[in-house]
Amino acid sequence: MKVVAIVGSIRKESYNMQLAKYIQKRFAEKFELEILSLRDLPMYDQDIENDAPQVVIDFKAKVKAANAVLWVTPEYNGTVPGVMVNAIDWLSRVDKVMIGKPSFIMGASMGNLGTVKAQLHLRDILFSPGINSPVLGGNEVYVGAVHTKFDAAGNLIDEGTEKFLDQVIENFLNWMRNYV
Repeated sequence: MKVVAIVGSIRKESYNMQLAKYIQKRFAEKFELEILSLRDLPMYDQDIENDAPQVVIDFKAKVKAANAVLWVTPEYNGTVPGVMVNAIDWLSRVDKVMIGKPSFIMGASMGNLGTVKAQLHLRDILFSPGINSPVLGGNEVYVGAVHTKFDAAGNLIDEGTEKFLDQVIENFLNWMRNYV
């Protein structure tokens, strides 16, 4: 199975990117995970949506070719980061490559509540008509106090989080098989 990850942070030392890379490495034998970059996506512009830049065409093609999308979101000001919303705007227009494509949401933050508000907002966005993506429910991943759960090399060092991720990823894979 092929999954793409869309990480809502472009910061070099992003905890959410560390989480995505951990998932990529830990579950490499169960599915292929490609982490897509949002850094070079231009701001969505309806004036050019039918003649989008090559970076947008390539981004949408990778999402379209995937069996599912893993959304890894930080929380900025109680909601989804602008770079992630921009990516969603591109995905929701013209060929609407997300419609019917399964999604799984997770996120990490230094706060105790993880990314609860951002994930609730993202879930609502993913149900919008231009996206209409089924989202795995009941397996929410809110990695709070993330700065205590990864070491300086980006390795997950929290056994409880590791066991929890093992379970929810297995649930995700079983659920996703219904759509593949």
